[in-house]
Amino acid sequence: METQFEWRDEYEIGVDIIDKEHRRIFKIINKLFAFREEEKDSQWTCQEGIKYFKGHAMKHFADEEAYMASIDYEGLEQHKRIHKDFRENILPSLEQELKQTDYAPDAVDHFLGVCAGWLIGHTLTEDQAIVGEHMSIWEHLLPSEELAAVKKVIVQLVFDMFHLESQAISDAYGGEKFGKGVYYRLVYGTNQGEKKQEVIMAFEEKLLINTVGKILGLQTNKLDSMLINAARYTARQFVGRVMEHLPEVKAYELKEENLLSYEQFRKIFKREKPQISLLFNTGGAGYFAYCAIAPHILESGVGTPIEHDNAAAEVEKYLAQREEQLRQEEERHLPKVLVVDDSMTVRQSISQLLEGDYEVAQAESGVAAIRTITLNRPDLILLDYEMPVVNGKQTLEMLRFEKSFAKIPVIFLTGTDDPAIVRELLALKPAGYLLKYLKPEDIKTKIDAFWEKHRAAGRS
Repeated sequence: METQFEWRDEYEIGVDIIDKEHRRIFKIINKLFAFREEEKDSQWTCQEGIKYFKGHAMKHFADEEAYMASIDYEGLEQHKRIHKDFRENILPSLEQELKQTDYAPDAVDHFLGVCAGWLIGHTLTEDQAIVGEHMSIWEHLLPSEELAAVKKVIVQLVFDMFHLESQAISDAYGGEKFGKGVYYRLVYGTNQGEKKQEVIMAFEEKLLINTVGKILGLQTNKLDSMLINAARYTARQFVGRVMEHLPEVKAYELKEENLLSYEQFRKIFKREKPQISLLFNTGGAGYFAYCAIAPHILESGVGTPIEHDNAAAEVEKYLAQREEQLRQEEERHLPKVLVVDDSMTVRQSISQLLEGDYEVAQAESGVAAIRTITLNRPDLILLDYEMPVVNGKQTLEMLRFEKSFAKIPVIFLTGTDDPAIVRELLALKPAGYLLKYLKPEDIKTKIDAFWEKHRAAGRS
C-alpha cells in the first residue's frame, strides 16, 4: 500500500513561516511512510526519522506561537494548550509504545496514523483560525438558536476541511443504521469531574475513505488501523472545534474515547436523549451523524476506554470484531424489514417477533420511514395504514413516486377489518395487509410465508 500525505493548497494560511514549516513536516511524514514500506527498513532508520519529525514539530510550535504573540492573536493560549497536549501527552506515549515494541510495524502504523490525523485536524482548523478563517463564538445566542448554529458550524467545518458540501437532513437523528458504519465516542469533562459532555460521531465507512483516506493517499477501499487512527485524531480536532462554539462546554477536556459497535451505539439511544442529534449527507461521499449527550453519565460497558498504551490493540480488536460481524451478517443475509407505526407498543412487539430471522428497523411516522429507507433500504415494509398527519396511503404514494423505492414490497398494518377500509387499502395494490390484533405467531407465519413466496418468485 503506497501512502502519500498530500500537501494541498487549502492548507496554506498565508503566513510564510508557518506554511513553509507545514510543508516540511508533511514531507517528513511522507519519508516515514516510505521507510515503513521498504523491506530493508531498519529500527535505526525509523528512530532517526521520528526524532527528526519531533524536532521539526517542536520548532514549528515555537515559531507558530511566537508569530501569534506578535499579532496579539486572541486564541494564543488555547493554541498553546493544544501544542502542549501533543508535545507532552501524545508524542511521549507514542514514543514509549515504539520503544516497548522495538518499532514493530503495528506500532509504527499507530504512530503515523495518529500524527497524520492530528496534523490534518490541526492544520485545517486551529491553524486556519490564526488568520481569521473561523466563525464567531455563540456566547450571546439564545439556547433555542444553538441547534441551527451547530449545524452551520459543522457544515462549514466539513467544507473547510474536506471541500465537501454537506447538508443536515435530520435534526432528530434516531441512531438509524446507514451502510457500514464506524461509531466513535468521546467523553469530555471538567477536572472536578462534576459534569460531562459526550459526543458520538457515526461515519459511513466510505466517508472516511473518501475524506481522511484520500488525504492519506490510501489506495484501498477497506478500513485499516492507520485510517482508523488518523480518523480518530481528525475527529478529535473536529469535535473540539465544534465545542469551542458551545460556551457552556468549551472549557471541557477529553477524558475518555471508545470505538463502538452498532449495537453499543444503539443502546445509548435507547437509554439517553441527546441534546444534539444531527444527520448529514455529503452527496455521494457518504453520511455522518453528530450526537451530543450531556450531562448524563452513561452506564459502564459501553466499550473499552482507549488510552495511549492500548490504542493500537483496541483499534486492531475493533477492526477484527467489525470484520467478523460484517462477515456473519453477509453469511446470514437476513432480510431487512422496516416496521412503520405511530404506536411504540406495536413497533416493539412486531420487532421482537421478527428479530432473529430478520434485520428489523423501526420508524414512528411516514416521514421518518422515508428517511430510514433512504439510509438503509429494506426488503419489506410493514406500514401502518391509519397513522396521523401522513397516513399509510400518502406514505405509499411517496414511495411509488421515487423510482428507486417503487418496487419495495409494502404490507399494510391495520387495526380494523371493516370491509370499506379493506377495499380502500387493497385498491392501492399493496403486497398484502395484516390485522394488528392477530396472534403474534399468526403474524410471524404470514410474514414468513410472504417472504418465501417473494424469494421463490425472485428465483423463477
